[in-house]
Amino acid sequence: MAQDQSTSELDSLIGQLGSSQSPKRRSAAKKLRKLGSPLAGPALFDALKRELQDVRTWETQYQLVMALGHCGYREAGSLLQMLASEKLEATMLLVAIGDAYVRLRRNSESDPGPLFELFEIENDESLLDGGLRAVAMLRMRFEPETTERIITKVLEQKSERLLFWAAAACAGWSGQYVDQFLNQCLLSTREDVRAAANDAKLKKYRNWNPL
Repeated sequence: MAQDQSTSELDSLIGQLGSSQSPKRRSAAKKLRKLGSPLAGPALFDALKRELQDVRTWETQYQLVMALGHCGYREAGSLLQMLASEKLEATMLLVAIGDAYVRLRRNSESDPGPLFELFEIENDESLLDGGLRAVAMLRMRFEPETTERIITKVLEQKSERLLFWAAAACAGWSGQYVDQFLNQCLLSTREDVRAAANDAKLKKYRNWNPL
């Protein structure tokens, strides 16, 4: 019975992606993101391609991209690769693109490749912010030389904003370079960066709930 109810809910939400009202489509995408069912992938992908034709609905596009990432629909990877290079007025959408890019283009749970690809794309820092957010929320762990490369590239951006998710990701990392980075983050002018660094020093991941 529970499975039938879950299937019914999934079908209903997928149907709602075709609503004529953007708020309803956005609501459906957000709920599908929470469900994280791979079965929703194709419908979400088709909905996103339709939605991208209207720049006014960027909030709905954001939720569709995030839902694709959480549903693990890897077939959307090539579209995300294209979108990652676009100069979008709604930079918040780039956060979602960066997040889903890391989730869908990695070849293993600890594959840093997609994040390094994002470092090489010349676009608004929101894209990289999203990529680092995914790394932190997925609690991805890497070899010390990889974490050192990531931290070095983050510092090269000279952005206080990017320090936040990088520091949050450090909760699962170790090594002298990580310790030095976190000590630097503790001197940040941003309270959220300092808090993330403190948690990371305690090897503590928070249960983040981003938009």
